[in-house]
Amino acid sequence: MLKRPALSCLINPLLSRTMTTMQETKELFRRADAVCFDVDSTVIREEGIDELAKFCGVGDVVREMTRKAMGGSMTFKKALTERLSIIRCSREQVNKLITDHPPQLTPGIKELVDRLHKRNIKVFLISGGFRCIVEHVASQLNIPLHHVYANRLKFYFNGEYAGFDETQPTAESGGKGKVISMLKEQHGFETVVMIGDGATDLEACPPANAFIGFGGNVVRAQVKEKSSWYVTSFDELLKELEKI
Repeated sequence: MLKRPALSCLINPLLSRTMTTMQETKELFRRADAVCFDVDSTVIREEGIDELAKFCGVGDVVREMTRKAMGGSMTFKKALTERLSIIRCSREQVNKLITDHPPQLTPGIKELVDRLHKRNIKVFLISGGFRCIVEHVASQLNIPLHHVYANRLKFYFNGEYAGFDETQPTAESGGKGKVISMLKEQHGFETVVMIGDGATDLEACPPANAFIGFGGNVVRAQVKEKSSWYVTSFDELLKELEKI
């Protein structure tokens, strides 16, 4: 089947990403080969690391650091390292969190992912959160685990916190864009759309062909301002797919 050439996230390299119009973004979404979702505060209602911190008794300190990281005022890796050094969660605590307080899906996400799958659009989860939590979310949405890109916690043999895998692209600022570039190369995708609530999602376009800002759980001013299409409900995306 012949594909139309993909519109670029940047119409002209001299123009900013905000110059991509809402209509162009909608068109790219309707004919995407793949859609990549952020997880925390997008696919799920909460920030996984904040929930883990609260569970471990250090919620207030870590929540403020998360706010700064998502707003783009400090590098993601620095924020992740500092937050985890405060939390120092054990393997047992992580497992208990998932059992006692499983991630809560954002309303409409299951219907949206099901619709994308029915249209043979590949769905990926690209998260700065933790793979053990994101895999649980992927299973609820029938997303293959090899379509999950997230950070890995490390533990000593006795289950105590031993750091995180710093080699994962999602541990770095700009890491989500690196994953999207890799997906394009591996799968030959021409049009990839990134959807998320934070600065690390916004900066993934390019190489994503389009970015859709999501404010259904939390509104981040920087992301809302720079998004050509900003939605507060996944129903808006479902309605757009009905136009095909």
